Amino acid sequence: MEYRNLGRTGLKVSRLILGTMNFGELTDEETAFKIMDRALEAGINVFDTADVYGGPQKPDMEKGFGTSEEIIGRWLAQGNRRDKIVLATKLYQPMETGPNDRGLSMYHIRRAIDASLKRLQTDHIDLYQMHHVDRNTTWEEIWQGMEQLVREGKISYVGSSNFAGWDIATAQSKADARHFLGLSSEQSLYNLSNRAIELEVIPALRYFNIGLIPWSPIGMGLLSGDFDQSKGGRRQTEGLKKQREQHLDQLERYEKLCQEIGEEPSVVALAWLLQNPVVNAPIIGPRTVKQLEQSLRALEVTLSEETMQRLDEIWPGPGGEAPQAYAW
Repeated sequence: MEYRNLGRTGLKVSRLILGTMNFGELTDEETAFKIMDRALEAGINVFDTADVYGGPQKPDMEKGFGTSEEIIGRWLAQGNRRDKIVLATKLYQPMETGPNDRGLSMYHIRRAIDASLKRLQTDHIDLYQMHHVDRNTTWEEIWQGMEQLVREGKISYVGSSNFAGWDIATAQSKADARHFLGLSSEQSLYNLSNRAIELEVIPALRYFNIGLIPWSPIGMGLLSGDFDQSKGGRRQTEGLKKQREQHLDQLERYEKLCQEIGEEPSVVALAWLLQNPVVNAPIIGPRTVKQLEQSLRALEVTLSEETMQRLDEIWPGPGGEAPQAYAW
C-alpha cells in the first residue's frame, strides 16, 4: 500500500479509503467486520463514516442513524485496532427532528461529537468532516466550535464535504485569519461520469493545498459494469437504471475499452482517479469482501497515456478550469 500526506498536513493516508455508508443498511455486521479486517490487512488505514450512516437518511423515516458508527465501534472494541487507523466521521445532517439537531452551529457541533464518540467507542476522531456547507451559520461560529474540539483533544483535523470552490476559499481564509489550520481535506463527488469539480473546486484545493478524497468513484455503480445480480452483481436502483439509459452510448464505449485493456470497469474508474495528482485517495464503499478485493486491484493498474486520452473522449470533463473553460 502506498501512503500520501493528506493535503498540506503531516498525516499519512492510504491511497484507498474504506467508506462505510453501507454498513447497517446493505451490509450486515458480520460482513462489515470481515471487510474492515481485510481492509486493515491490505494496508488501508482510513475508515470513513458519518453520524447519519446506517439507515434511511430522512428524520421522518424509521431511524437507522448511527448504525455504521456503532458497527465500527464494536469492531474497534475488539482491541489493538484504534491506533492502526485514521478514523473519519461527519456531522451536519439531521439526527433528530428538533430545529437544532442538524447543521454546524456550536450547539450541534458539541452534541454531535459526543454522540459520535460514544457510538464509535473512542475518545477522539482523527478527521472530523462537515458533511455539507451550512450557509446559515457564520464561519466565526463554526471555527470557534471546531477549535474547542481540538483543544479538548476530541478531534485532530477538520475536513469538508460537498463544498463549492468559493465555500472552500471562504472557509480557509476565515481559518487563516484565526491562525487555525482550517480544512485538511474536501470530500467531493468526483468520477469519470461526473467531473464538475474540475471547474472550481479542484483549483481551490490546489491553491490552499487541501487534500481531495473523492466519493462515489464508480458513480454509484454506473461505472462498475457489474449488473448481473444472479452472479452477485451490484443492485440496480431506479436511479441507476435511469442513469444507464442516459449514458448508454458512453457506457458501451467505456466497457468496450475496458475489455480491450483487460480490466474490470470499476478498476479502470478507480485507476483513473489514482493517476490524478490532485487526488489523495478515492473512497470505496464495498458491500462485500469480493468488491473490496476488486477495488484493491486498481492499486496495481497504470493506465497508458492513450487509454487516458480515450477515457477523456468518452467521458469529457467541463473543458478545463474556470474561467478559461467557458470564457477567453
